[in-house]
Amino acid sequence: MTLVATHVRVVSALIVREMSTKFGSKPGGYIWALIEPIGYIAMMTVIFSAIAHAPAVGTSFVLFFATGYLGFQIYNAKVSYLGSAVRANKTLLSYPNVAPIDAVIARYILQTMTTTLVAIIVFSAIFMTFYHIPEFDWPRLIEAEVFGGALALGVGMFNSVLFVRYALYEQIYGIFTRPMFLMSGVFFLPDSIPHPYRELLLYNPLCHLIMLFRSGFYPEYRAVGLDVTYLAICSAAVFFVGMTVFTFSRRVLRNDA
Repeated sequence: MTLVATHVRVVSALIVREMSTKFGSKPGGYIWALIEPIGYIAMMTVIFSAIAHAPAVGTSFVLFFATGYLGFQIYNAKVSYLGSAVRANKTLLSYPNVAPIDAVIARYILQTMTTTLVAIIVFSAIFMTFYHIPEFDWPRLIEAEVFGGALALGVGMFNSVLFVRYALYEQIYGIFTRPMFLMSGVFFLPDSIPHPYRELLLYNPLCHLIMLFRSGFYPEYRAVGLDVTYLAICSAAVFFVGMTVFTFSRRVLRNDA
């Protein structure tokens, strides 16, 4: 019990430290967390509303792109932040009470809180322009957060190790994963893509994550091709691999981070 309490205090202290580092000591620093999603959503809305009469589902371009972008961020924002968690806290790992996993957990909690707050603010602003607020499918939204979070945590722990051990891997990872934003259904519905490209796209678990998240806002969206079981299996498998690699690399992370 004492060990658990120690880790809770360490993680709490790391969260405060990360908040100060990421957002600064002034409340205005948090505004920057809103600028990026609002900018992307506004840009996509302007571009696509100029070339199409209606979004792929529903009647609001803003809501359509917000569900796609923020659904993608459930995974991507965490992965981007977790990869450097251990390396950024290298000096603190010299203390015996601070474990590498504490740095990962602290960043995971902080990023989850940040993306959730941003989503609440963005969607609240969008719904203020609606005459009727749609009914949310909360179980689907919670499932998206759980599966997306597990997937991100697995990849984040895996990357934390390989970023430290192999500098070239970080560059290769960035090159190969950059197209994911375009291939995960942020701008379109994967079920609208013709055969055989649709089947290829659906091997990407992020497509299922965004479809699941988006279906929580659109009761009429049938999400043909969505396989929650496949998403759950991928998330569990990636989390297990990431946790295994991270656990067996604790000594390396302490010495080489």
